[in-house]
Amino acid sequence: MIIKFQNIRKSYGAQAAIADFNLEIQKGELLVLLGPSGSGKSTILKMINRMVSHDEGQIFFQGQEVNSFNVQDLRRRMGYAIQSVGLFPHRTVAQNIATVPKLLGWDSQRVQARVNELLTLLAMDPTQYANRYPHQLSGGQQQRVGVARALAADPDVLLMDEPFGALDPVTRAALQVALKRIQQSTGKTILFVTHDIDEALLLATRIALLNQGRIVQLGTPLELLQQPANDFVVNFLGRADLGLQQLSLRSIAPYVIPIEGTPPTHVIAHSATLREAISCMAALHVSALCVLKEDGTLLGQVRAADLLENNHV
Repeated sequence: MIIKFQNIRKSYGAQAAIADFNLEIQKGELLVLLGPSGSGKSTILKMINRMVSHDEGQIFFQGQEVNSFNVQDLRRRMGYAIQSVGLFPHRTVAQNIATVPKLLGWDSQRVQARVNELLTLLAMDPTQYANRYPHQLSGGQQQRVGVARALAADPDVLLMDEPFGALDPVTRAALQVALKRIQQSTGKTILFVTHDIDEALLLATRIALLNQGRIVQLGTPLELLQQPANDFVVNFLGRADLGLQQLSLRSIAPYVIPIEGTPPTHVIAHSATLREAISCMAALHVSALCVLKEDGTLLGQVRAADLLENNHV
């Protein structure tokens, strides 16, 4: 356990924004705080790094109450990424990423190595992007730099408050995949706030679904879809979409079969989900797809009939 909320309450005037809030976040998980606007998601996130104070209860970070930390020391141990990136306009990409490491006294060689490592991890060639300024970047590239800056000093926890909310759907999807890859490769603990259901289902190890400052249900994406706690959960996730959303969590791998006769014309990656495969076949007006490994090796095929029959779509 890396973060623990214990009997937390936060009020604004007579209105309780957060009430009787209890939650434990495990090291290495990507926990998504999901819920409608005004449910308390961002308030909860900001109480961790003391951007918002809590009125009652205790919040522990690595076993120590957050109010016992020097606030600057606490924040330097936590990366923070938000929707409005907030890059320094007159600093280069490399200088922006290096902000916290330099404050911590890292030597220039270590800083440079870290900048190059993070840009590479986020699919931005350091030789092309390190010396550019924010105005020379697209919105998606700026957001990648914001994520790199949040990760620069190798923080214990990464706090992300709707970081991709202002991006177009294509760029947003690419950054979601990049974040998931980073989390899986580094084992970083991430708390991610969103109101986007599909984003939560894609990214989360666990989801805390909130309403009016309380957790309505806590569980894995599949648990929320298959075992909704009450009508609020069902209605929020969308009754009509539950089947399709479950397909987005399941791999095509168990449905790959040998190719007999003429192979299908179109291909899909073996890492694809059932939902992606069915959508692809529908868009292409085909009934089967070749399945390839990342190196291009042919694994076999998936057929629409098998996917639809076995998943009752």
